[in-house]
Amino acid sequence: MPTAAFPSDSALYDAAALRAAEARAAQQLGDAFELMRRAGAAAWRELLRRWPQAQRIVVVCGPGNNGGDGYVLAMHARLAGRTAQVLRLPAHAPRSDLARRAAQEYAAAGGPISEHAGAPWQADVVVDALFGIGLSRAPDADAALLIEAINTQSAPVLALDVPSGVDADGGAAYAPAVVATATLEFIARKSGLRTGAALDHVGEIALADLQLDGDAFDRSPRARLLHAGDLGRWLAPRARNSHKGRNGRVLCIGGDYGSGGAIVLCAHSALRSGAGLVEAITQAEHVAPLLARLPEAMPRAAGNAADVQDALARADAVALGPGLGQGEWGRAMYAAAIEAARPLLLDADALNLLAQQPRRLRGDSVLTPHPGEAARLLGTDTAQVQADRYAAVRALCDRYGCVVVLKGAGTLVASPQDPVVVIAAGNPGMAVGGMGDVLSGTIAALRAQGLEAYDAAACGALLHSAAGDAAAQEGGERGLLPSDLMPWLRRLANPQENHR
Repeated sequence: MPTAAFPSDSALYDAAALRAAEARAAQQLGDAFELMRRAGAAAWRELLRRWPQAQRIVVVCGPGNNGGDGYVLAMHARLAGRTAQVLRLPAHAPRSDLARRAAQEYAAAGGPISEHAGAPWQADVVVDALFGIGLSRAPDADAALLIEAINTQSAPVLALDVPSGVDADGGAAYAPAVVATATLEFIARKSGLRTGAALDHVGEIALADLQLDGDAFDRSPRARLLHAGDLGRWLAPRARNSHKGRNGRVLCIGGDYGSGGAIVLCAHSALRSGAGLVEAITQAEHVAPLLARLPEAMPRAAGNAADVQDALARADAVALGPGLGQGEWGRAMYAAAIEAARPLLLDADALNLLAQQPRRLRGDSVLTPHPGEAARLLGTDTAQVQADRYAAVRALCDRYGCVVVLKGAGTLVASPQDPVVVIAAGNPGMAVGGMGDVLSGTIAALRAQGLEAYDAAACGALLHSAAGDAAAQEGGERGLLPSDLMPWLRRLANPQENHR
């Protein structure tokens, strides 16, 4: 899937690219303050759009250009006849020339400035203009108190560009970080606002491009964003003369004693995602229940590596790991599959076994770790993975030489040679055992149907998350089960039919 195939509005940038774009745009405009004027005016328009009746506006300004944007917004509010007040810490007097100019214009218009974090505030809307993309560490003690005051007051919060305390690049949120009702990004979308802890802080996101075009950027995006509407890029209607052999054979391996449900979910999702044939290698005691639950699957018992060789040779894609375990049986199945030279997806205990003896894999292999598994694969801890999810997924690609799906809020998909994509779908209800087994079957089915590994991983992660959203919309997030996704996998895997 070449980069050119992505729509222009899918690009996500890091802070370095944004700073370079700002400098380039300022040079082209001939007036660096013009960007600040535009940002403040755009923020005021966004505030009016969301809260048109708001009369009392408290703008919390920091010392940098993000604070300058806040002063401009406050001046617009006063000119519109609203009551606007800037609140800042004593140490947060404007430091940049642009911020000082904005503060002076606001003060000249009669705007009040209070240099304390006192509460309660009398506000209909609070504007967070503290740090923007400028914060790369935890806030100091005074700033932390101010952020906590923003979070504890009752008015809605509009964050300018980035909620203060959120890392604009990697998705981490320092303690504390502003929990915004809405965030208005400036110039371009930020990579760090679409994944990880940031998703609990940004609220609804809007973009003000400040009338700049793509020429302001002289470097590639850090990532690309995928929405449910993008599924049609991969899932074209089938030919009329299709038959099961042309739609791919998936082999699911797993379901050690006590984990038989995992292999059922994997096989079921592979079928619902369009695989023509699905075989399941599992422990003998799970064969009859699997047949009763899912007669379309073809389960077989395997006691050792020799028992699985024929099935591996037939498979167009292998999903290894759901319920596999790390005992003698699981290790035997793992060893057989890893040496079979078939298109391979590793999940769950297959990832844990790989972490115990790391090795580079075939480039068309797919790993689907959650943050804890990713940490084991990288020899680090979960906090380090979540501190910069983009760096983590890239490190996994580099170490294992294959496609990686880093699961979690804002799932990331990458390969050693392809761009990172962010899945703009999924919900907290999907945080339940068995969802990963469904994802494994979905990606393996798309791989067996002919998609390259990276495309199958991106499309499969998107299909899985979109199905989770559809199921949650139908019955709610809490109590959502992996099996609830099955009918939605089928519907969403046929996007053209859904729009007839």
